[in-house]
Amino acid sequence: MRVLITGGGGMIGARLAARLAQTGEIGGAGVSELVLADLVEPKAPDAPFPTRTIAADLGTELGRAACLEHKPDLIFNLAAVVSGAAEADFDLGYRVNLDATAAFLNDIRYLGTHPKVVATSSVAAFGGDLPDIVPDTHCLTPQNSYGTQKAMAELLLADHTRRGHLDGRCVRLPTISVRPGRPNAAASSFISGIIREPLAGEAADLPVDGAMKVWIASPDCAVETLLHAASLPAGALGPGAVVSGRGISVSVKEMLDALERAAGPEVRARVRPNPDPIVSRIVGGWPKAFACRLASDLGFPVDDSIDAIIAMHIRDMGTAS
Repeated sequence: MRVLITGGGGMIGARLAARLAQTGEIGGAGVSELVLADLVEPKAPDAPFPTRTIAADLGTELGRAACLEHKPDLIFNLAAVVSGAAEADFDLGYRVNLDATAAFLNDIRYLGTHPKVVATSSVAAFGGDLPDIVPDTHCLTPQNSYGTQKAMAELLLADHTRRGHLDGRCVRLPTISVRPGRPNAAASSFISGIIREPLAGEAADLPVDGAMKVWIASPDCAVETLLHAASLPAGALGPGAVVSGRGISVSVKEMLDALERAAGPEVRARVRPNPDPIVSRIVGGWPKAFACRLASDLGFPVDDSIDAIIAMHIRDMGTAS
């Protein structure tokens, strides 16, 4: 099985590639080749099968052709502009998250090979006046540009799937925490920063009220979610070809309480209130929890607790040092 990961230089893309290099298979099917593509050529993992890395812009015909040159059997389409950047730059967000996605899916259509395409959407596809627990059947109500772009990309993937151009599987991932590395331009960046930075001995700004609840999953859970989506039989996600990934609902205060349990009050004290009304508006408008009945019925993974998520991050910190 030939596998392509776009956005292969990002945190989830690189982690997914490393997981494939470790296991060498997806759903019992062996990986015969792995291609990683990103704007800047990503680093290839050590793998027991051939790997190739390319610098490619999906917004260009040449970039898309380079990605599809070897006719992948499975595509993880992770390339995107994150939420805060998409809201700050309207044109950039639509150019990358919608226009490039539409062109890429159309190019896949003309491959004529009907590959599996696993794409990521977001909790930001929902917003406004939401129930405490969002059911699988709730209509899409995005309240920011990023969520709107993701919602439209969901519909595009479903339509290409319905028409038989490809076998699409879209996963609405929870906010990923704790992300390693440095802060990014996502409005939700603080959800990792208030854990990651204090554990690294640095101060962290808290732009929202501690009572705000967020829907999160660990990086490991996100990777396993994408792999599980790829392993499902065709049509398992129904006519919408989409599923809300499983997560846990926690308040910011509960996250900080867990940080204190893991590392002590002096580490928690490195988090300092610094209200940001823009971040509060964007993240505060996202769902706080999902029912995830379809994901549960299909056996998608879920994290045990915020304490377990923080413990995983501390483990990874030790591994990286």
